[in-house]
This record gives sequence, structure tokens and C-alpha cells, in this order.
Amino acid sequence: MRKSLTPVAQKLRRDSTEAEKCLWNVLRSKSMGFRFRRQAVIGRYIVDFVCFEKKLVVEVDGGQHDQSQGDVSRDEWLQGQGFKVLRFWNNEVLENLDGVFQKIEGYLESPPLVPSPQRGRVIVLRARYGYPSLDGRGWGRVSVEPGA
Repeated sequence: MRKSLTPVAQKLRRDSTEAEKCLWNVLRSKSMGFRFRRQAVIGRYIVDFVCFEKKLVVEVDGGQHDQSQGDVSRDEWLQGQGFKVLRFWNNEVLENLDGVFQKIEGYLESPPLVPSPQRGRVIVLRARYGYPSLDGRGWGRVSVEPGA
């Protein structure tokens, strides 16, 4: 299926909307610290932007996506694959690019969440990023967030 979607993705890259072009100029800059790809194939879908390292998908939508059941199904599938999906409207990107960038940057800067093998809890890996532990006993500990 990937081979059949590749030409479609290439066409979408050539025919990007103004909002997609504006956001791409921000996402492709190295100052962000993470590599993004645009119009990338994931499974049977083509996503606007993706950072595989952080498993983040960023979608820029026009009015045709308002309340789309296809988008809901697609987001559920992507989330099932471990991706976080952030959606922005075209006008939001064009009128408030800094705000959109801050939301994306906030997600990228957060510590990664790793599923725990015990009862579906989530372990927040703080040691790698130099955050203090939740128990207040120093730096470099791994903390468990209950109920997540």
C-alpha cells in the first residue's frame, strides 16, 4: 500500500496549501531540535507532518475536515499506533503561527511517556531530561504517574 500512496504524497507536497507552507517553514528549521517530514505515509494514511522521534502527527485542516468521521477514524488508528495527533485550522496557522508553534514545541519538550508493563500505568522518564524527581529525593529518578 505504501508504494501506491507515495505518488499521492509527492503530489500533496507539490500542491501544499499556504497554511501548510507556512508551518513547514517553521517545522523544518533545525532550531526545533527534532526532524519533521511532510506528507508522510503512515500505514494507509498520509499525514501532513510527522516527527517519528516523538511520535507526533501535526495536521493542518481546512473547512472540509469539520466533523469528518474519516478524520476521527484516522486519528483513532494513529493513536492506536502510539502517535499523538495535533490538529490546527488553516486560519489558525495563518493568523497565529507563533501560538501554533508554541503548542507543538510544548509537546516536543515534554518528557516521553512510556507504557509500563504493570496495569497500564505510565512511566515518565525524567532522568534523561534532568528533571527533579516527584518524591523530592534528588535528580535522575524515574517516577510513576498513577492512573494515566
